Amino acid sequence: MSAEALARLAAERVDHRFKGLPPDADGLTVGELAAQRRNLFTDGFATPVLALSAERLEHNLKLMETYATRHGLAFAPHGKTSMAPQLFHRQIEHGAWGITLAVPHQVRVARAFGIQRVFLANELVDAAALRWVAAELAGDAEFRFICYVDSVRGVELMHAALSPLPAGGRPVDVVVELGAGEGARTGARTEADCMAVADAVAAADTLRLVGVAGYEGEVPDADPERVRAWLRRLTALAADFDKAGRFSGSGSASSGSASATSGLGSGAGLDEIVVSAGGSAWFDAVADVFAEIPELSLPVLKLLRSGAYVSHDDGHYKHVTPFNRIPEEGALHPAFRLWAQVVSRPTADQAFVNAGKRDAAYDLHLPQAQVVRGARDGAERQATGIEVTGLSDQHGWLRTSAEADLEVGDWVGLGLSHPCTSFDKWQLIPVVEADGTVTEYVRTFF
Repeated sequence: MSAEALARLAAERVDHRFKGLPPDADGLTVGELAAQRRNLFTDGFATPVLALSAERLEHNLKLMETYATRHGLAFAPHGKTSMAPQLFHRQIEHGAWGITLAVPHQVRVARAFGIQRVFLANELVDAAALRWVAAELAGDAEFRFICYVDSVRGVELMHAALSPLPAGGRPVDVVVELGAGEGARTGARTEADCMAVADAVAAADTLRLVGVAGYEGEVPDADPERVRAWLRRLTALAADFDKAGRFSGSGSASSGSASATSGLGSGAGLDEIVVSAGGSAWFDAVADVFAEIPELSLPVLKLLRSGAYVSHDDGHYKHVTPFNRIPEEGALHPAFRLWAQVVSRPTADQAFVNAGKRDAAYDLHLPQAQVVRGARDGAERQATGIEVTGLSDQHGWLRTSAEADLEVGDWVGLGLSHPCTSFDKWQLIPVVEADGTVTEYVRTFF
């Protein structure tokens, strides 16, 4: 990654754009503020403020590095979860092959910070974005870019946008996406459809077929048996493509293969076959089935793409993580906590905090009241008898029992569900040690 680009983040000035930061920090650079090692609770931070646990963040990074290594998987965590180049950097430091992304804007952010390997988990048919990708490939021999294709029409649009390739340019590497079934999201629905897409790629000297991919999280009525069955379809598709010569350029593509002399068509210069899957709910199944991939004509890059692990959560992913099924492999720790302040206590069974839909993820589950820091003494206790029942734009609705012992001015620490939606509500997020010391600030780019 680009050390210079990361350093520019530390040189950015703190001001009104960034929620929750101390008002008296205005004018400081982010680096200067981090160097002060302020305390989140006593040194001027204004509620609501979202915090990332330094210890839990590091634990999660190490755990997934260990897991991927143990199971022989390459790892390209999905960057759309955080859109935080500092976290991309740490993920790569912890062994990530590269970063998965979803749309062209996200790729531009990654490239601005020097990411050299990008897996785009979408078919890319935007002509302007394709020409930009082609220029990036032509200008940087070390840049590796792979994206989905799932339709003949998509291949035709890509080829039209990329023709002719710029001087010194390279074909765009693509993987055929196998859909997870009827009613699922994207992806060619049948193996025959996938073969037709592969044939179209073979006819386009602007593209190179390098593998197959998909997303098992979209398998209808997903359970271990159904997910593994679909994953075996995916790995069988890779084997069928290989047997048919789709990865070597020697197959009998019905719509015509790239000429042997072009040096640009499907498979030219290929040194590995990419097989990719793996969200944050079924990566254990991915590891099991990818271990069964037979020997192919080239080495196989078994690419896992789970992204939510970096912060984990206290809701959806806490319940669906594979580590619940395989506790002997470890456990992820929820790293987010949103701190809000009680601003109204109108009745004995109701209170309101100053965090709402603008601050907290609520698309999967409501936040959970976890701890209370008393305004009078700063002591922290469990949020017993407190339940979040709803969110307005800037208020959280709390139902309280007699044992809640909650008063105006208290800070309430909320656990969140769905990391992707949590990150995108905050541009600058304090990373906090267990004693409240803020050690750094994570910048997001949504």
